[in-house]
Amino acid sequence: MIWSVSWRNVWRSKTRSLVIISAITLGVFAGVYTIAFMFGWVNQRVDNVILTEVSHIQLHHADYMQTNEVHDYITDINSIKDNIESKPNVAGVSTRLIATCMISSAETGSGVQMVGINPENEQKVTNLHSKIIDGAYFEGVKRNPIVIGEKLAKKLKVKVRSKLVVTVTEMDGTLSGGAFRVAGIFKTANSTYDEMRAFVRIEDLQNLIKIEDNAGHEIAVLMNENNIENEIADQLKSEYPALQTMTWTELMPDMKMMNESMKFMMYIFVVIILLALGFGIVNTMLMVILERVKELGMLMAVGMNKLRIFSMIVLETIFLSLVGGVIGIGFAVLLTLITGKTGVDLSLWAEGLSSAGFDSIVYPEIGFDSVIIVTILVIVTGILSSIYPARKAIKLNPAEAIRIE
Repeated sequence: MIWSVSWRNVWRSKTRSLVIISAITLGVFAGVYTIAFMFGWVNQRVDNVILTEVSHIQLHHADYMQTNEVHDYITDINSIKDNIESKPNVAGVSTRLIATCMISSAETGSGVQMVGINPENEQKVTNLHSKIIDGAYFEGVKRNPIVIGEKLAKKLKVKVRSKLVVTVTEMDGTLSGGAFRVAGIFKTANSTYDEMRAFVRIEDLQNLIKIEDNAGHEIAVLMNENNIENEIADQLKSEYPALQTMTWTELMPDMKMMNESMKFMMYIFVVIILLALGFGIVNTMLMVILERVKELGMLMAVGMNKLRIFSMIVLETIFLSLVGGVIGIGFAVLLTLITGKTGVDLSLWAEGLSSAGFDSIVYPEIGFDSVIIVTILVIVTGILSSIYPARKAIKLNPAEAIRIE
């Protein structure tokens, strides 16, 4: 009975109830959609880091990450690659040669990191081949093809099939040079990456720096899914103690910190919204108590105990919170599903976002667990917000309350 009475009491003043429900709906909608937007934004950045820039795991010579010198290389790299490929949950493995060099066009020059790759293997660990915006991925140029980023191409003032001269240090320390021709130009979400990296065939870079066959500076490993890389990384560390094995979070600790801090900030934002809603609910329910002092006094006078009065006020508050919260969550999830397909266009700030490695088109996403958490928080907010008004109600003196007009 107390449930039905509480529900009817909610709609005794429809205008007031609709105002507070609308406020709760708006607040919950803003909180949930903000979570979806930020989750989508951060997850896109993480995907770009893994699928475009570093992969899940990288192996290097023990000193390479400190020196970046060409002579700190991995020997017998192909047998290591074959062994890693045979492990479960490994989607692909690619070996790389890396050399810091000066790359020059007829107009100007720039220092870049030249990466020698096997294009077929590289497609298994990165999506660079899908980022080509002009030309082709190592096709269309027979001899010494090179693939560069759009920002580097603009800096060098070159286009597809333009000639580039590369100056690099050989294994013995002498300077060497070679001519390459642009086969393709790529564009990723990270303009800094596009400016600082150029890709060539691994055999062409081997000939240029005079390094032995079956040697390389980096082994990139991509897993079938995220969050399982630590197990394989631990296996590789035990199998190859002479090498340095690092996951993407160790290679880019700033991304891990940003990912964790962003999640913390999102929940803080939701808590702030719920606190504001909580104060609004308390204020509304206190007004309800003041308007119904005589009614509550009569109920206590005819025998309704304080527990029932308390429960009735609490249930009224929970009903208000739950109705507004469910509607708000529903609208937020619906908008997330729509914009998750169409994307949210932030092209107005594309240049600044690109310099930080973020996409200018954001696809919000939200998990079922986040929806459940917000729903629970809304209910808890309603319960906590109802305690003070309910206590005020049960402290009324029935004899005095009845005489109030």
